[in-house]
Amino acid sequence: MNRRHLGNSHLSVTPLGLGLAALGRPGYINLGHGHDLNYNHNVTAMETHAHGVLDLAWDAGIRYFDAARSYGNAEDFLHSWLSKRGITEREITIGSKWGYTYTANWQVNLPKGQEHEIKEHSLPVLKRQVMESRALLGGHLDLYQIHSATLESGVLTNEAVLLELARLRNNGLSIGFSVSGMRQSDTIRKALEIEFDGVLLFSTVQATWNLLEQSVTSALKEAHDAGMGVIVKECLANGRLTSRNDSSKFQRKMALLQAHAETQNSTVDGMALSAVINQPFVDVALSGAACADHLKSNLQALRIKWNDSLAEMLDALVEPADSYWHIRSQLVWN
Repeated sequence: MNRRHLGNSHLSVTPLGLGLAALGRPGYINLGHGHDLNYNHNVTAMETHAHGVLDLAWDAGIRYFDAARSYGNAEDFLHSWLSKRGITEREITIGSKWGYTYTANWQVNLPKGQEHEIKEHSLPVLKRQVMESRALLGGHLDLYQIHSATLESGVLTNEAVLLELARLRNNGLSIGFSVSGMRQSDTIRKALEIEFDGVLLFSTVQATWNLLEQSVTSALKEAHDAGMGVIVKECLANGRLTSRNDSSKFQRKMALLQAHAETQNSTVDGMALSAVINQPFVDVALSGAACADHLKSNLQALRIKWNDSLAEMLDALVEPADSYWHIRSQLVWN
């Protein structure tokens, strides 16, 4: 994979990156996540497992890796892997996120009322979490993102937080934000208004875009045109765009996806990831693979010969945004 600039930033990425949401903690909402980890939640075993997937990603040419403070031990696993492999700061680009605190205590099935993670976009949380991330990743940390920024959280109008982010930016750390939910576009457009010293505060945006959910397309194009790097997450819709999706309501769409994948001698997930990679406004698409076999399958996206005709045929997969986010909200931690 050839490296490219991430928007107008000085950072470089590969078309495919690896997100660690499903590798750093025993519970996640992806379909079949428990099976991916062989239901072995021993910390040492999970670290070894994560290292195996990271090794495969590195050997395949992936050079962008994405974590978060709330992804359990994701940053710890990255730290030990970087040390083991002896990977230098110049060889790799790493992004992480702040704003959620992991509270599941390494459990999957939590008591009623207890959350896996708690959101707080305050200045004290930013200051604490950037210190925690730097303590583990040091100079390897290139990009620090607000985790799931929303208009409702007030983070994009919190002057103290924005000033601290600008200070971090002025000291060499690229600043970005991720979005989620029905109002992704509104949040992106608000972020595009924020400047310090005549320059956009945010270098990157990370959003959900896939064959099912494309309501954010126009806003991502605007961000891209403004010079922001665009990172896409949940490219496989948390497993719904893989062969694991056996929902009877999805079978017609699955048959269409499988048919087109076969014409490309590829896989369903490879086809879905290729759709993301081939959007002109996308800089890097994140694989969320939690095991080596799935990452190998995801990598087939790079071999698909994408064309306008294929894109038009797959337009039939798009869902109304409210339907997509409702289904996502029903996915269970496993």
